[in-house]
Amino acid sequence: MQQASHILLIGPMGSGKSTLGQALAARLGLGFIDVDARIVAATGLSIPAIFEAEGEAGFRSRETAALLAALQEPPAVIATGGGIVLADANREAIRAAGFVIYLHIHPDEQLRRVAGDHNRPLLDHADPAGQLARLQAQREPLYRALADLTVDTSAQTSEQLAAALALRLPQLCDLPGKQARP
Repeated sequence: MQQASHILLIGPMGSGKSTLGQALAARLGLGFIDVDARIVAATGLSIPAIFEAEGEAGFRSRETAALLAALQEPPAVIATGGGIVLADANREAIRAAGFVIYLHIHPDEQLRRVAGDHNRPLLDHADPAGQLARLQAQREPLYRALADLTVDTSAQTSEQLAAALALRLPQLCDLPGKQARP
């Protein structure tokens, strides 16, 4: 059984990392850290504003710093950004930090969830569905290679998934902190 310092949620935008992460943390009696929210809080800027001012490379640098800082904190459920798996250093840090759950989502449901969300600069594109497909083709192998567990988030609510995961995780890893409640 794997020792889990943290529970890390990876996956594409719209897969539910932040929403499910909060619900799962509450059920596991752990803290919750949202890497993107930490970046926004630290800079006082929205993610699109960071992309505009610093480009994607600037954002990715901030993302790595926020991830590494979060991993130094007490055990928590950590919602990462969709592109965090692009950097080798991030993947190594995530792999070493705990139990990794890949939140997979069906492309149609993903598009439905993110449609009209102007806080996602990588979707500022003439063909959002095509852009999502390109991002998924690039990142899917990285998500799968890093994951200890893959969960499809397309059809269930975050609360339903959190309840199921809270029951399943104690069988898969030594959870940090308190005992899970169903």
